[in-house]
Amino acid sequence: MQKFTTSIVNMMKQEGLFASQGGPIILAQIENEYKSVERAFHEKGPPYVRWAAKMAVDLETGVPWVMCKQDDAPDPVINACNGLSCGETWSGPNSPNKPALWTENWTQLYQAFGEDLRGRPAEDIAFSVALFVAKKGSYVNYYMYHGGSNFGRSGSSYVTTSYYDEAPLDEYGMVNQPKWGHLTELHGAIKKSSETLLFGHYQNFSLGDQLDAYVFEGASGGCVAFLSNVNRRGATVQFRKISYELPARSVSILPDCKNVIFNTAKVSAPRNRRTISLIQKLDVPRWEEFKEVIPTFGSTSLRRDTLLEQTATTNDKTDYLWYTFNYNYESTGKQPMLHVESRAHVLHAFVNGVLVGTAHGSHNLRSFSFDNPISLKDGNNDIALLSVMVGLQDSGAYMEHKVSGLTKVRIQGTSEGTRDFSHYKWGYKVGLTGQKLGIYKHKGSRMVVWKSSDFTSNQSLVWYKAKFDTPQGNDSIALDLSSMGKGEAWVNGNSIGRYWVSFLTPKGVPSQTLYHVPRSFFKSTGNLLVLFEEVGGDPTKISVEAISRKNI
Repeated sequence: MQKFTTSIVNMMKQEGLFASQGGPIILAQIENEYKSVERAFHEKGPPYVRWAAKMAVDLETGVPWVMCKQDDAPDPVINACNGLSCGETWSGPNSPNKPALWTENWTQLYQAFGEDLRGRPAEDIAFSVALFVAKKGSYVNYYMYHGGSNFGRSGSSYVTTSYYDEAPLDEYGMVNQPKWGHLTELHGAIKKSSETLLFGHYQNFSLGDQLDAYVFEGASGGCVAFLSNVNRRGATVQFRKISYELPARSVSILPDCKNVIFNTAKVSAPRNRRTISLIQKLDVPRWEEFKEVIPTFGSTSLRRDTLLEQTATTNDKTDYLWYTFNYNYESTGKQPMLHVESRAHVLHAFVNGVLVGTAHGSHNLRSFSFDNPISLKDGNNDIALLSVMVGLQDSGAYMEHKVSGLTKVRIQGTSEGTRDFSHYKWGYKVGLTGQKLGIYKHKGSRMVVWKSSDFTSNQSLVWYKAKFDTPQGNDSIALDLSSMGKGEAWVNGNSIGRYWVSFLTPKGVPSQTLYHVPRSFFKSTGNLLVLFEEVGGDPTKISVEAISRKNI
């Protein structure tokens, strides 16, 4: 860790990027939210915190170092707050010579496949920021202020391709009103009083039940007041013999301790909404298909007598690992039952080349089981289990010991009763044939024979390809994949991310159907769209959409 950190700091120094060198970097951070896992390391946790802090400070960046959510950050490292409501919940810096810093103010909560969107109103964000500043907060950093896309395989465990689309600047970089405008007004009101906030005498006092005044008075006569109402109902308060109406959960800013120029609950910024306009439908006869090869034990070259851990086996170069074995079955007259336990995210099970079932976990379920009746023939049977990851775990203690992939495989109803195959002769294939050949690229797509499809039924493990024209105009572009199931999509060899439309939220809708395609991904003509579909979908209903925002 010291080698890595030193390397990064030296790179910054060589480019003159620290504020001490005249550059833009005003803070440096060592560790992130370590406090949430520190207890798991018992007596080794606190010494590590002290070591990490000293190691960072000794690098002499000339700017302060922070530790987020680390209440015991040792001097001179600053303990900072991360969260939704640091103005209400945070106890403040752990030393009087440290400023109050809010390093992650969440503008929404990230969304996982199978989960509903958890947005956050502009009023609530502004309320928390104003209250934090009122309590002598010096710095607020938004997470995220600009949303984005988890292109390729960059999304963490179960997290959607669209990331923080409800930020003030959305996934496409467009202004999201009223968040953008409301926060702009808030920042302007605070900046207008910056000198008094920085150098004025501070006092706070109660105006009633959960009603408070925070006052900054400067030596030159400047006076700034924040009047807060933390209650969930409106209230009237008296401040310096003047009556003020405070809406529920709001803060009023008075830059002269008399006149209100901003209240966090009163939104004057315009509101807009996203508009989606059809550009073209990608219907028949544009589409061709290539069926992914389902391996058998005999076709594999990697062999082990046990179930391998998935991430180490694939070296995280692919989401996919095939587990295969051959079983000589003797009929008992009973229906065999396949039982699989997995710490991956998805499982597709095949018996003699036929799909017998699919199962998956969820963001809050670290493991899952598969139990399906299967049909076996007398004699040799090829069983192939495709284990799928949807991103790596993003946090936690002892991550080097986390496992993924299959952990137990059994068949019930055999002549031996329940047969455990966890320690058996297994054959492995890393990744997909289409991946290895790069058939999602223009050159690679010529490596296999594509066939026209009649789309009479949903198919599993199929590659689809089509070509389409570059959309005209300057609007942002997205593919509507609401007709698909689960997989990944590429435009001209560029992955636009994982899609999982078939994983519905508690409200019965997909977590995401629109997938951003940056205009930089397009060619002048003949754009190649390739999808790998795992669970069945209809590509003929995919459409190219223009994305914009209009005031309402």
